[in-house]
Amino acid sequence: MSAPVAPPPPAFGRFFLPGPTDVHPEVLAAMQRPMIGHRSGAMEQLLAGIEAPLARLFRTSHPVLVGTTSATGFMEMAVRNGVRNRALSLVNGSFSERFAKLVRACGKECIRLDVPPGCAVEPDMLRDTLRRTPVDAVTLVHSETSTGVLQDVEALAAVVREFDDVLLLVDAVTSLAGSPVETDRWGGGGGLDFVLTGSQKALALPPGLALGVASERMVERAKTLSGRGLYFDLVSFLDATTKHQPTNTPAISLLYALETQLARIEREGGVEGRWRRHDAMRRRVEEWSEQHGIAYLPREGRRSWTVSCLKVPEGKAAKQIVGALKQAGWTIGSGYGPLKESTIRIGHMGDHTVAALDQLLDLLAGLVA
Repeated sequence: MSAPVAPPPPAFGRFFLPGPTDVHPEVLAAMQRPMIGHRSGAMEQLLAGIEAPLARLFRTSHPVLVGTTSATGFMEMAVRNGVRNRALSLVNGSFSERFAKLVRACGKECIRLDVPPGCAVEPDMLRDTLRRTPVDAVTLVHSETSTGVLQDVEALAAVVREFDDVLLLVDAVTSLAGSPVETDRWGGGGGLDFVLTGSQKALALPPGLALGVASERMVERAKTLSGRGLYFDLVSFLDATTKHQPTNTPAISLLYALETQLARIEREGGVEGRWRRHDAMRRRVEEWSEQHGIAYLPREGRRSWTVSCLKVPEGKAAKQIVGALKQAGWTIGSGYGPLKESTIRIGHMGDHTVAALDQLLDLLAGLVA
């Protein structure tokens, strides 16, 4: 008896999961290049070549760290190297909850500022909490993937700068490369102390790489902490990066993919061009949702440019909507965590276009009517 034949994979441009995202065929092809030694001149040349485009991507003059790990690994790096004793964690969804859990898992005290799912922490709320509760770091998620909320990190960073010796640690996993992240400029020009992302979101690479930038304040703080560990030791990571060396054996094929994708981003008009395309996709979903009477979970002005979280109409089921699209060859996400049954999430990030999004929305219109 012959083995069942697997169905063909969906065509590129139909995979709108909120991560991992579709990977362009040119990027996938780059991963087929032969291996090189991770201590070779070829590796040094590769890392030196991506240095400037990565700095432009992060809008920074500081070295951009690249590690073989999920973004959660660099969240742990942020905590181990940036929290002295006690952190304030801004929790507005499942991934900001993860940041709070990491603080505790690393043996630090965690104070929480919680807001309901679908809401953002506003600057006055943060200021009031910091006045009442002394901490040495703040953790937050810029674009909360579970709820589609985009927090005003520029304003929040300015508040943190009002308090001496408090570092700001930012998860920009679904915002960086998809919406403005000004690593050096935000915070009244003081910059973000640590900002991180993962390869599988708006960068549209396969999962497995984390990227991050540390401020000078963060590096100096790290040098005073004894619990940095080994794999996520910021000081040794930075030393290797400035020498165009990996800290450990890296995922070489993923570095090839990163090199290729950075060149594609430059051809698009740099990160600003990528921002404009993501903003156009967000606005298209907003127009569509208004036309069809579908409510967003976040309020206007606090919506992610990369993930739209929409409320399922009464009488409809998120699982059935997602399943029907899957049968038609399209993928979106159900709600996350406690929102699994009441919302759907469209990950319009990476290399997606408004034209492909329109095709998806046309199909979706028939399922939510």
